[in-house]
Amino acid sequence: MMQNVHLAPETDDDDLYSGYNDYNPIYDTEELENDTGFQQAVRTSHGRRPPSKTSLTSSMGRPMTGTIQDGVTRPMTAVRAAGFTKASLRGSAFDPLGQSRGPAPPLETKNEDSPEEKIRQLEKKVNELVEESCIANSCGDLKLALEKAKDAGRKERVLVRQREQVTTPENINLDLTYSVLFNLASQYSANEMYAEALNTYQVIVKNKMFSNAGRLKVNMGNIYLKQRNYSKAIKFYRMALDQIPSVHKEMRIKIMQNIGVTFIKTGQYSDAINSFEHIMSMAPNLKAGFNLILSYFAIGDREKMKKAFQKLIAVPLEIDEDDKYISPSDDPHTNLVIEAIKNDHLRQMERERKAMAEKYIMTAAKLIAPVIETSFAVGYDWCVEVVKASQYVELANDLEINKAITYLRQKDFNQAVDTLKMFEKKDSRVKSAAATNLSFLYYLENDFAQASSYADLAVNSDRYNPSALTNKGNTVFANGDYEKAAEFYKEALRNDSSCTEALYNIGLTYKKLNRLDEALDCFLKLHAILRNSAQVLYQIANVYELMEDPNQAIEWLMQLISVVPTDSKALSKLGELYDSEGDKSQAFQYYYESYRCFPSNIEVIEWLGAYYIDTQFCEKAIQYFERASLIQPTQVKWQLMVASCFRRSGNYQKALDTYKDIHRKFPENVECLRFLVRLCTDIGLKEVQEYATKLKRLEKMKEIREQRIKSGRDGSGGSRGKREGSAGSDSGQNSSASSKGERLNAKLRALPGTNEPYESSSNKEIDASYVDPLGPQIERPKTAAKKRIDEDDFADEELGDDLLPE
Repeated sequence: MMQNVHLAPETDDDDLYSGYNDYNPIYDTEELENDTGFQQAVRTSHGRRPPSKTSLTSSMGRPMTGTIQDGVTRPMTAVRAAGFTKASLRGSAFDPLGQSRGPAPPLETKNEDSPEEKIRQLEKKVNELVEESCIANSCGDLKLALEKAKDAGRKERVLVRQREQVTTPENINLDLTYSVLFNLASQYSANEMYAEALNTYQVIVKNKMFSNAGRLKVNMGNIYLKQRNYSKAIKFYRMALDQIPSVHKEMRIKIMQNIGVTFIKTGQYSDAINSFEHIMSMAPNLKAGFNLILSYFAIGDREKMKKAFQKLIAVPLEIDEDDKYISPSDDPHTNLVIEAIKNDHLRQMERERKAMAEKYIMTAAKLIAPVIETSFAVGYDWCVEVVKASQYVELANDLEINKAITYLRQKDFNQAVDTLKMFEKKDSRVKSAAATNLSFLYYLENDFAQASSYADLAVNSDRYNPSALTNKGNTVFANGDYEKAAEFYKEALRNDSSCTEALYNIGLTYKKLNRLDEALDCFLKLHAILRNSAQVLYQIANVYELMEDPNQAIEWLMQLISVVPTDSKALSKLGELYDSEGDKSQAFQYYYESYRCFPSNIEVIEWLGAYYIDTQFCEKAIQYFERASLIQPTQVKWQLMVASCFRRSGNYQKALDTYKDIHRKFPENVECLRFLVRLCTDIGLKEVQEYATKLKRLEKMKEIREQRIKSGRDGSGGSRGKREGSAGSDSGQNSSASSKGERLNAKLRALPGTNEPYESSSNKEIDASYVDPLGPQIERPKTAAKKRIDEDDFADEELGDDLLPE
């Protein structure tokens, strides 16, 4: 074994790497079996002994890698490391990480009193204030956002002064100054402090050190547009357009759209058309196309309207087809992915974009259809053909339904019905919509049989159509089956909890069934949805009145007149409730307000006249009874009340003249003749004998007539009449009981008899029954046509929503 060992030659050249690449037989594993030293080390613990501190040498006589020889550690590789010398680390152990040098020295502490550190901290505080201002604005707290923006502006000015003292002006942070000023201007604008916002924007725009500040003139133009200063708005939009490079195409298109909208506001439709036509040729979009149609409609150009409608139809939606949300296979992984993206934010944005496109197209079609052809029907047919040839083919049926609705608005019911009947063979959705509208039409015409049949057709075509279920419930309600009607209304609410018609109608149904607590619950829920609905407020007040809670009824009626302050019926109802509570002064106030809003309500006139008679102001009562006699000239009682007021006030001559005038108009009125006899006797007129003769003749005729009636009753069987009379009295009591809370009588002084003094009074009553406020239609169930019936013909032409966001 030793014969294979070769000692390294001793030379003066201390080359550690000499012979490094020579073949070393010690690594020959084939000879390990014959190596007695290796085998002994394997069999015993000799191989696990710790190495001696003496330097090891290889079989070639070289030092082993990592050993220390002459105070120098042998390198780990065959190539000398960078910076390695024989004298380095002489006498030290192997420490490649430098751990033997000890811990690093501590960091130098910041000097918080230094000017640089103060500037750095102040700059950090300014940035934090700007961020807090933006967050407050996004949360809707505009006042706090403005306060933070102002605070950031103050601290930023202090920061600039400190920087100028420490460094040169070139080192000022312009980006921070720009962001502080821009945020302050935005917050001023959000708080509608437009003058301050314009001044702040002006500071930014005039500073030449701010790059690209010219585009902020768009925001200044937006402010002028809000202030209705259209000439300045156009000026600033054009200045911004000149300063924005042509590479920013999207921003330039938005600015041109703002210019077009401003021209529409000023009525300069030709200039607006130029702007929108340029947009539609460069980058067509839905809003610009719709505004272009409006501009052509304003100038009455039929052909251009057609071309603009075709351009609007051709605007690409840039959304994916619905087919990709349908799973093509049964792969569970694919189904999970499709389910995840079926209603994500991107999908919702696509739906909103498609809904907006359909709204613009439907509105534009309804706008131009009546004017582009000789009749609106031909115009609708042209629009339908264009839509059928486009990507919005499903809108064609909706346009046909709108055509029927247009017939309805023109009161051409036959054409509307014929148009809707064309959809009976269409798919279920369109058939249900058409049948719903037909049921609505027949219900308005009180043809409940046809209304019920088409409501059944609508329900069978689409069981989840809340409008169809509501109409079906209405037809059942009209037939008096309130329990079944309530079931249909409940099903409509289960399908669509926002169906306010069904909720209102179920409240009316419960009121008919005298389930007042449930009716009140329905109307209170509806009030939470429709906060300012006059009908809902009235129904709540009416239910409280039926529950004999006049205080709550008065409170809700007060809310009602805050919504509709000129509703004479609601005001008179308030007066009636206060009168029933004994508060005559409040009752008079509301009755008088009701009379001022609608001076032809007989019940209100009668109450006011009676009030002035009770308070001994007969002269003021005369004007009310005179108005009542003008409204009802065939009713003698109003003219008799006028004469009575003259007599009570001591003006006997005027009373006599009035009674004579009444006698000429109503010669057979006994009460008038009695007063004529009394007045002529007291005054000593010669006509007293004439009036007395007429009075006797009339009284005798009246007595003969009563005897004939009495003899006729006796001959027809008194027992049967008695039974009928008792039944009638019972029914009268029931009727009186059922109408409790709905009808209240206003007491008036009746005419005194011939044997009574002039100033005497009696407790006879003149019936002045109350009519429900808002008319009898308030109690009628609400019909539910297809939603498009309730929409306006034209969309809201607030075209300023195209403004560039600030």
